[in-house]
Amino acid sequence: MTTKLDIAKGWLPRYTGMPIDDFGDYVLLTNFAFYVQKFGEQFGCEVHGVGRPMQAATNSDGVSIVNFGIGSPNAAIIMDLLTARAPKGVLFLGKCGGLKHTTEIGHFILPIAAIRGEGTSDDYFPPEVPALPSFKLHKFVSERIVQRGLDYRTGVIYTTNRRVWEHDEDFKQRLHDVTAIGIDMETATIFIVGHKNEISRGGSCSSRTCPSRPMASKPKRVTHG
Repeated sequence: MTTKLDIAKGWLPRYTGMPIDDFGDYVLLTNFAFYVQKFGEQFGCEVHGVGRPMQAATNSDGVSIVNFGIGSPNAAIIMDLLTARAPKGVLFLGKCGGLKHTTEIGHFILPIAAIRGEGTSDDYFPPEVPALPSFKLHKFVSERIVQRGLDYRTGVIYTTNRRVWEHDEDFKQRLHDVTAIGIDMETATIFIVGHKNEISRGGSCSSRTCPSRPMASKPKRVTHG
């Protein structure tokens, strides 16, 4: 009988164009092919998968990067396919819409949890299971940002399947009521599917838009020194 692992081993190289053995122990996930291209240029490594659904590259330190596209179904696909490699850690380098007036454009946001508003994660766990990052990876990313003298915000990301929602006043009120710091289309899915597949996972999002509706409550601001 065909197993999930058998399927993943067949589809990971087919989707990315990169052999399984070329994937490193640590994987960066992104929504943009441009990031993979810049990664390849910076580290002098080959970019695989041009013309395929996903692009990937691995540097000499054993760090891989994968552009999986946009949306929670694609996020679930890559987190399932990575079981073929069983990486030690997966970090999502994402972007989110800022939902509070203190999340200026370009700020780093380290999600401490994500609200499962996308639906995809329901195929993996019942709704009462929270979408959380792995603590050690979350702590590691926090420490590295601090070492570079940078600031960041932390809070809960609302993950949705909807991209065009800014016109919907009821939905915006819901975002206000749940006090999320940002909104995206992947974080909760990555956390839940990573949990299901026993993959250490984390996220670092940058705020790409100003809040569509300022919120009265402020997120926790992390400052150092």
